[in-house]
Amino acid sequence: MGTLEGKVAFITGAARGQGRSHAIRLAREGADIIAVDLCAQVDTVAYPMATPDDLQETVRQVEALDRRIHAVRADVRDLAALKSAVADGQAQLGPVDIIVANAGIVAFGATGTTDEQAFRDVIDINLIGVWNTVTAAVPSLIEKGAGSVVLTSSTQGLKGTGGNGGGGSSAYAAAKHGVVGLMRTFTNWLSPLGIRVNSIHPTGVNTPMIVNDVMAAMFADPTAMSDAVSNLMPVPMVEAIDVSNAIAWLVSDEARYVTGVTLPVDAGFNAK
Repeated sequence: MGTLEGKVAFITGAARGQGRSHAIRLAREGADIIAVDLCAQVDTVAYPMATPDDLQETVRQVEALDRRIHAVRADVRDLAALKSAVADGQAQLGPVDIIVANAGIVAFGATGTTDEQAFRDVIDINLIGVWNTVTAAVPSLIEKGAGSVVLTSSTQGLKGTGGNGGGGSSAYAAAKHGVVGLMRTFTNWLSPLGIRVNSIHPTGVNTPMIVNDVMAAMFADPTAMSDAVSNLMPVPMVEAIDVSNAIAWLVSDEARYVTGVTLPVDAGFNAK
């Protein structure tokens, strides 16, 4: 038996990248999955976003582990859609025990868009979307008096290096700092009810959000964001599984008294 046997995990941004990795990793530990992703393009995002086929690949890989999965195309900016996804998933799989608020974007460089719109899109998805995710699923945990919540922040939620004054980059650091604020207020609200809440802070991760032509062009500019992605350990990026392994521990009983922490998975980035 895995450490999460009999649990149900609600994961956003699950079609690819970190979200898919988290779904597969938790499934390996025995969890069934409610997987949500927009699976569509946001105008201010210049790199290609996840597709419906990506979400179906997550379904395939979870089912290959003999675990159940309910996958839904939904926008984390839409609280009603998230509540519907949770309700339908719980009808099939049972009550939610674990929330992983992972969905997020990086928005700059898209043609025909403004800094103002980029700022709003990042805040709406990376911060308000996290609040929506927890709000949609946490009643199940409250009813049980147990469970675990992990909010995906970033090294940019602890430092803020690499800003260039643009709407997208400013909003990214602000939203990721805001996720820490949400984690801390949720911790004070939910920990007395038996529910643990933590945030996780990756450095650059080898996923399609980072590894694409748009981001490569930006990082090639030595004046752009080199300080934002340089680690102390001699690795340019970590892998999605490195983040997933940390989440699998955080949501397991092995971390049963760990709550209210900002956990870096950052190859030493925040120690600089």
